[in-house]
Amino acid sequence: MITKKNKNQIRQVRHVRLRKNLNGTASCPRLNVYRSLKHIYAQIINDENGTTLVSCNTKQKQYADTLKNMTNKEQAAFIGKTIGELAVKAGISEVVFDRGGYLYTGRVKELADGARSAGLKF
Repeated sequence: MITKKNKNQIRQVRHVRLRKNLNGTASCPRLNVYRSLKHIYAQIINDENGTTLVSCNTKQKQYADTLKNMTNKEQAAFIGKTIGELAVKAGISEVVFDRGGYLYTGRVKELADGARSAGLKF
């Protein structure tokens, strides 16, 4: 019997493999991305302390009116730009991009481009 592979488990294996070499420090924290079918989440993490410095996602009520009539890619670009602005406001200018095991296309790429346009360096 042929069994279908669980794509999320495969992604998690890829993510663990990537995280061996990615670490966020105080001077250069990690921009982590998680995407579900409906939403996208981004947070900037200092791995030395284990703290989240800045976070943003499409479920936040303050962005609900803005995101209502956007496509998923447009929402990802908006979240990227928003997290970039919040990071610059918090004094963060350079980050390490952690794509979370996802391929660098579609919504993940749009989020990264949005963060770059707000002033973050990868």
